[in-house]
Parts: sequence; structure tokens; C-alpha cells
Amino acid sequence: MAQVAWQVTGDYFETCNCAYLCPCITSNMAAPPSKGECFVALAFHIDQGRYGGTALDGLNFAVIAHTPGPMADGHWSVGVIVDERGTQEQRDALAGIASGQAGGPMSALGPLVERVLGVEARPITYKKDGTKRSLSIPGVVEQAVEGVPGPAKPGEPLYVDNTLHPANSRLALARSTGSSLNAFGLRWEDKSGQNNGHFAPFAWKTA
Repeated sequence: MAQVAWQVTGDYFETCNCAYLCPCITSNMAAPPSKGECFVALAFHIDQGRYGGTALDGLNFAVIAHTPGPMADGHWSVGVIVDERGTQEQRDALAGIASGQAGGPMSALGPLVERVLGVEARPITYKKDGTKRSLSIPGVVEQAVEGVPGPAKPGEPLYVDNTLHPANSRLALARSTGSSLNAFGLRWEDKSGQNNGHFAPFAWKTA
């Protein structure tokens, strides 16, 4: 069966349980997480998107993951949360894109995944304000970041470029201003303001 053609563009951000700056980014995922294991929640808002004939504009999704050691070693556990506002066709499209089952950048992570934790449809609120981002999935994920200011351009964050990251090779550096996760049996919480974060625009499509 031919793969459905799709494309999505929008905004992404994440928090993880590593202290700023996450060693996974600077080591191409080879270094141990700063706290031994990794919990990460990647949030996405689609500004414009289409999966075949199905419009995806304005919808959100999140990818929740855990690794027991360096990300490059595999043994990932991954779950997907899709926007409950979507129709069943839209939810299925989001799940395929987020999991990599429909191709695209997330499919490259497939060999690293050991456990698929499932797909859930939940209310998702994604907010963007300058260098601040926040995500609310009530009872499941609450997280927010603020960009680390760069010295050269007022209002612009520091960036790291040429990275091995599915959302974008160029990521803004940010600190989490609070994160809590209780999804798919994975739980962690941090309110220190010292944990790592990133944000970036993303533009994905089938190969």
C-alpha cells in the first residue's frame, strides 16, 4: 500500500529531567542523562498541515518518552497523546506522524524504541509567547520553558545548531520553569527551574 503524503508545520518545545544543558544534545545522544535516566515530553502545535485529504491545522500532539540510560543505547519507551478536538481521521493521522508509523522524521527513532506505551486522546493546550512556551494536558502533563537570553540580539535566545534532533537541527536553548508528568505509567516532576528545555519551529513531511 502506498504511503499517504502529508506535511505539517508549526511550533515545538520540550522539557526533560536533565539539568541544563542536556548532555544528550551535545553528545549526539551518546552521553548518559545527567540524572542517569531520561524522561522527556515533546509538545507540538500544528499551524498548517494536511494528511492526504485531511486538514490538521490548529491541532496539537505530544510524544512522551523514557530511556534507562543514554538515548543512543535504545530501550526507549514511547507514548503519544493526540488532540481530542480532532476527528477520528485527524487523531489517526496525528498518531501516525508522531509515532513515525506514517514516515517522516520520527520514523528514524524506530530502531531505538523497545516499548510502545500506546496512544491517548486528551485535551491539549499549547501556548507560545515570545521565548516562552507552555503545555497543559490536565492530569497528565504540565510543562513550561523560557528561552535563555542571547547577548547579541535582544529578545533572541541562545541556539545550538547542526543537532541530531527530529524536530529541527537548530534548537533554542531554554530552561524549564516547571514540569510534571504522569502518563503511560511514567512519572516525574521538577519545579527547580534548572532543568533543560528547547523550542523551535518544525516542518515535517513524508520523504
